[in-house]
Amino acid sequence: MKKLFSLVMLLTIVAVSNCTRVPDNNDPVIGIWVQEQINNNSDTEKESVKQEWIFNDVYLGRYHKYNGSTLEIKTDFRWEYADGFYTITYPGTDLEKQVVTMRETPEGTYLEDEKGNVIAFRE
Repeated sequence: MKKLFSLVMLLTIVAVSNCTRVPDNNDPVIGIWVQEQINNNSDTEKESVKQEWIFNDVYLGRYHKYNGSTLEIKTDFRWEYADGFYTITYPGTDLEKQVVTMRETPEGTYLEDEKGNVIAFRE
């Protein structure tokens, strides 16, 4: 009886572990995307604003926004891909969702919004 119970438990563990695998995601958006702006506060003072999106393969990511060397925002996001568009949402924040497309040029790969504005470049 012990052997039968052990066999049933082993088969149950194998079956459960096979059902929980996340399928491979090789989407080209996976990686780090950055936008950096230099704002002139005065004739001598400049301020750097850097935004960074880190996309991972389980349709999640991390967003950072730096003002100079100060981290202003650090939050997680979700992303999904449908019909050539990536939709980025920031659950639990007041940040608006973004809908972007990926463009490739000889100068590099970038994300642009629905209005054609460049959001970020691949790092």
